[in-house]
Amino acid sequence: MVLGKLGSSLHKAVQKLLRSSIVDEKAVKELVKDLQRALLQADVNVHLVMDLTKRIESRSLKDDIAPGVSRREYVVKVVYEEITDILGQKVVPLTLTPNKSNIYLVVGIQGSGKTTNIVKLAKLLKKEGHSVGIVAADTFRAGAYDQLQQLSERADVPCFGDPKEKESITIAKRGVKHYKSKKTEIILVDTAGRHKEEKGLIREMKQIAKTVKPDEIILVVDGTLGQQASTQAEAFNAATPIGSIIVTKLDGSARGGGALSAVAATGAPIKYIGTGEKVNDLEKFEPKKFVGQLLGMADFESLLKKVEDAEAMPDKDLAKALLSGKFSLKDMMAQMDAMGNVGSIGKILQMLGLGYKVPEEMQDVATENLEKWKVIMKSMTDEELENPKLIRGSRTQRIARGSGTQPKDIKELLKQYSQSKKFIKQIRKRRGGLRIPGMPGAIGDQKLPRGSR
Repeated sequence: MVLGKLGSSLHKAVQKLLRSSIVDEKAVKELVKDLQRALLQADVNVHLVMDLTKRIESRSLKDDIAPGVSRREYVVKVVYEEITDILGQKVVPLTLTPNKSNIYLVVGIQGSGKTTNIVKLAKLLKKEGHSVGIVAADTFRAGAYDQLQQLSERADVPCFGDPKEKESITIAKRGVKHYKSKKTEIILVDTAGRHKEEKGLIREMKQIAKTVKPDEIILVVDGTLGQQASTQAEAFNAATPIGSIIVTKLDGSARGGGALSAVAATGAPIKYIGTGEKVNDLEKFEPKKFVGQLLGMADFESLLKKVEDAEAMPDKDLAKALLSGKFSLKDMMAQMDAMGNVGSIGKILQMLGLGYKVPEEMQDVATENLEKWKVIMKSMTDEELENPKLIRGSRTQRIARGSGTQPKDIKELLKQYSQSKKFIKQIRKRRGGLRIPGMPGAIGDQKLPRGSR
């Protein structure tokens, strides 16, 4: 598993919270301590860890929580969001222009896994349907050409090189020309690494870049370096803008979390991560998916969707009308349109903190007839939508003809509308007034310690 130790520690921390009988301030603070311990052991910067966990604790204890979501579910979502935010919210794709040869210059410190990962990247891109060629322009390290040639053969990717040529710039130029003549879509140019001699490596990188004019420079960073990985990323990025970063050796590294977070902090996009030794052990870096795997929750997507659905609150003005009992058919139609596929009346009431009290048969009728009712209401005049009591006799017949329905369908809609109004008024009377969730005193607000679960 990628970042096995960190992932295991984070998973245990989250599971501990989920097993807690009550998720109160004490449980949240205990979770925060477990997270701090796990991240610091993975060599994540201490200031970053403190800032991260402070935000997690604050949001977990102070945020208003949507009705239908438990505090434990919300806290897990907060952990997920905050860690993802550090690594970058979006997937950054490789810059690729169709109908031309795209040149990528691959650079890195000696020992970072640069040569191996060029082949891994070539294999991955080939699987995606691109034609790929590798240029062996590392003339500094003995055996570099032979290693790249052998790995390329295993991956079934062509490799251009000349073991007799000592000038890396010459090889790079010849290799690019060779693949361009074949209309190869992607050209990966390997370069020489120097052990901790960034200045010499950067100087050569600039010279080759000036000659082959790459579309993007890819930096390979060793994940075992932890926080120190940022030094390399910053140095390379300052010399020549880095378009992509590959962080390697994350499968067995106890410091991989530090490397990922440190590199991400430089602003240079991490696009791929190395997950093992085999030629297929390279994958696109998808921060959200990656963090979900770290937390080790098989049903993580369903949990996130549940919270996000609950947080997709109806328009507040329409919600106020609904809760006041004074809402019109026009309000109902606008609310249904705003809610899209979420939008049964029962769902709307649930999202307002009332769904658990809505009779099931009432919700079922609303859900089954939602689309039909939308068509019916669109056949009504504004006057009828504002004052449904006007709809009787000839008006009912006209609306039925205009909507392609039967008079009984119009009557069913009006019946449901009337029942909904009465139902909400009854709740208001029992509760002594309702307010919109998320506002002080609202049904569904879950302040600690009362309502913790």
